[in-house]
Amino acid sequence: MDKRFLREAIRLSIEEMQAGVGGPFGAVVVRDGRILGTGCNRVTSAHDPTAHAEIVAIRDACARIEQFSLAGCELYASCEPCPMCLAAIYWARLDRLVYAATRADAAAAGFDDARIYDEIPRPPETRSLPTVQALRDEALAAFRAWAAKENRIEY
Repeated sequence: MDKRFLREAIRLSIEEMQAGVGGPFGAVVVRDGRILGTGCNRVTSAHDPTAHAEIVAIRDACARIEQFSLAGCELYASCEPCPMCLAAIYWARLDRLVYAATRADAAAAGFDDARIYDEIPRPPETRSLPTVQALRDEALAAFRAWAAKENRIEY
């Protein structure tokens, strides 16, 4: 079963890349042996740096089931997800991730996520992106309001 869905993700990656939609990446979200959502890289065509295949597939699947949780689903990707997509996979509560090509394969093709992987564990003040933290006390008001909100939807 894994190979069938991986092949679909790979097919999407090639087909949509050749059509000029974006980079060579595809993904499908599967539940109970059926494809629930599909995605290909749309970064260049959508003018959206977050429109990676995995994100597009997650958004498609969530829209179809009208839920923000994909618990009970699996994601199949043509390539090992970047840090942003990996985080989205965790946030979507997917049960499993299966991928084909590795991040080293992507780097060899010019898509190098190593810089981001290296930056994440560093303390914010030592990252290459200048980062400033301010107004924490004022921002905490939002968290207090959330904690007090009786009808909040947990996620």
